[in-house]
Amino acid sequence: MSWETVIGLEIHAQLATKSKIFSGASTAYGAEPNTQACAVDLALPGVLPVLNKKAVEMAIAFGLAVGAELPKKSVFARKNYFYPDSPKGYQISQFELPVVSTGAIDIDVNGETKHIGITRAHLEEDAGKSLHEDFHGMTGIDLNRSGTPLLEIVSEPDMRSADEAIAYAKAIHELVQFIGICDGNMQEGSFRVDVNISIRKPGEPFGTRTELKNINSFRFIEKAIAYELDRHIDILESGGKIVQETRLYDADRDETRSMRAKEEANDYRYFPDPDLLPVIITQEDIDAVRQTLPELPAQMRARFVEQYGLSDYDANQLTASQATAAYYEAMVKQGADAKLCANWMTGDLSKALNRESLSIVDSPVKAEALSGLVKRIMDNTISGKIAKQVFDAMWQGEGSADEIIEKHGLKQITDTSAIEKIVDDVLAANAGQVEAYKNGQEKLFGFFVGQVMKLSKGQANPAQVNELLKAKLS
Repeated sequence: MSWETVIGLEIHAQLATKSKIFSGASTAYGAEPNTQACAVDLALPGVLPVLNKKAVEMAIAFGLAVGAELPKKSVFARKNYFYPDSPKGYQISQFELPVVSTGAIDIDVNGETKHIGITRAHLEEDAGKSLHEDFHGMTGIDLNRSGTPLLEIVSEPDMRSADEAIAYAKAIHELVQFIGICDGNMQEGSFRVDVNISIRKPGEPFGTRTELKNINSFRFIEKAIAYELDRHIDILESGGKIVQETRLYDADRDETRSMRAKEEANDYRYFPDPDLLPVIITQEDIDAVRQTLPELPAQMRARFVEQYGLSDYDANQLTASQATAAYYEAMVKQGADAKLCANWMTGDLSKALNRESLSIVDSPVKAEALSGLVKRIMDNTISGKIAKQVFDAMWQGEGSADEIIEKHGLKQITDTSAIEKIVDDVLAANAGQVEAYKNGQEKLFGFFVGQVMKLSKGQANPAQVNELLKAKLS
């Protein structure tokens, strides 16, 4: 009997507030160490935390987006443990009464939809950062991150493979960006994933789990799960026992290593923080946040399929972010064909953006301009092949599609007599190939098409070229 993998994820999404969760210090990334840490973040005596209302509203937005229960009352607790970069000696988090409870999200894996439960999502503060590399034989402490608001999203152990875990992590990553509560930047630590993994024989109780901490890459999630899965199987099949512990994933060595024994809730001695009042959330608060929510990714994908007649693949690509979806709809709004717009966005535009490492909001070819190019294809002013040449010129800033077509004389040749003359010239110059074609080498038809397009500098209408060639070679 084979082993069954059981995976649950704890995702730390940094909330996109301008100030920290319990102080007015900035959350901006990249400042000099300890320049964005105030007396509250340093835990100086006599200071008191003040809850950032915006962080609570963002947590509510997430709860609404995953159909979660939103308790009317939530409580902040002290999670007691010592870390050098946590000067209070405890972390303000939530325990028994989180702000978001019991939701779910659907993921698509290998053509099948799976429902993944979300146990809870609670607010908490981030710790600072220990700097081991900048001080020989010593450790520096940077408290700029201390107090940064996090939403910890805890899933049910509903995933059974690395593919499902990555699909779930990507779905949450997409969602928090879509609703504007997290920038999703994994390199800067705004979106970090802890993986809880165990194995069991199907139908048996859950096995002992290990936790892989702070993974900030979808590829590393996959590699870490693969390594840890093999490690669990090797231990159990050789008669050993899994130790419940927290482990780190070393990407350089592609291995996991033990960090510490896994703590239980009792080890943290949670108790309600006496400096913070319980948070009371009214229906009016929830309704107000609901009014600010945009159309969610799943709803938008379904609408794109229905409204624009797109495939599921195109709809997925075009709703990868709010900016991508907005670009697409701006193109279609100009009157360009919906499918052609999708093809250009997922094709030439996407390649150009990737080549230049640009986001779509920084594209030098704006939606209205690309729509103009698509419309010139639709009205047969240019062929699809010439359109690529026009797009390159637009990317280089030469102007609109119409300006470039006019400037370079790129209008498509649709005059039948003009195309017929070119066809006749090509057939006359390639008598041997014509005879071979008529003797059964039908693959030469593409050769004739290519020669006509070459002679017309790509400007002959391809449909007319095909039609005329078929007539003359029959």
